[in-house]
Amino acid sequence: MRIIMSAILIAASCLAGLGQEVEGFVTAMLEQYPQARLLDIYKSCFQDYMGAEHLVNDTASVRAYLEQELNTSNSHEMLPWYYEPCGISGNYVRVSLRVVKEGFIPAETLLEAFIASANSAERPTVESWATRWNKIVDAIGKMGITLPHCDEDKQFIEGVLAQGRYAISHSPDYREAYSPHYRIIRRDIFERDLRPLLPCPCCP
Repeated sequence: MRIIMSAILIAASCLAGLGQEVEGFVTAMLEQYPQARLLDIYKSCFQDYMGAEHLVNDTASVRAYLEQELNTSNSHEMLPWYYEPCGISGNYVRVSLRVVKEGFIPAETLLEAFIASANSAERPTVESWATRWNKIVDAIGKMGITLPHCDEDKQFIEGVLAQGRYAISHSPDYREAYSPHYRIIRRDIFERDLRPLLPCPCCP
């Protein structure tokens, strides 16, 4: 009986800890991105947990897509940051294409870091991510906040997971408001290969 009670207490403590982490993350995200929807919260969280959306087997195609995005995006429409952590734990980092456009990081260096991040780790299962997301969305529901199109977004996400998939795009609201252009880099690779090339945050 004591073992069972201890297990229950530990589980309750973990859930309470996750709830606090979710609340802190969602509150901060909505302060920075007031146009964000549940889709965008989900996307940041799955990027934190799963990393890049798929393995990179065709380097030439990935390079061509990066070059196209660099040529068609406008840095004046991008948010001013060079990078930001993904989700609750920050296991991965979103690195803005601004770092290439402003000459801090060569496109090939960013591409190499992206490919290394996508191919270097065993990807968690969709089932494990779905379990994690259900806990996150439950914690969001307890926050008492109102997100636009929340029920619609929740059903869409459930449908994606039911098909054995997990990756989705940003909401149209988010894309229009914030013009997101970035690559997902594993944190240790970012700290080792990219962050030393960026200006110090305290510098003018």
